[in-house]
Amino acid sequence: MSETVLDVKGMACPLPVLRANRSLRGMAGGERLRVLATDRAAIADFQSFCRETGHDLLAWSEEAGVFSFVIRRRAEERDPKD
Repeated sequence: MSETVLDVKGMACPLPVLRANRSLRGMAGGERLRVLATDRAAIADFQSFCRETGHDLLAWSEEAGVFSFVIRRRAEERDPKD
């Protein structure tokens, strides 16, 4: 399965999560988004974001100061009241 790559290196909180959210909205359920970030706060931000939105944080790693997050878009739309 292919994945979309979003490079938000150099951006500070909350921009990486906001940009990822925008990208995920344009994707179909089950598609994957890989986010590349340098802000250490992104670790907790993406964990919380995925927990709250229902997207799956499949993996995250760090190499040479660059964090990589792999997110699978949730399959169906949730009720905005949730």
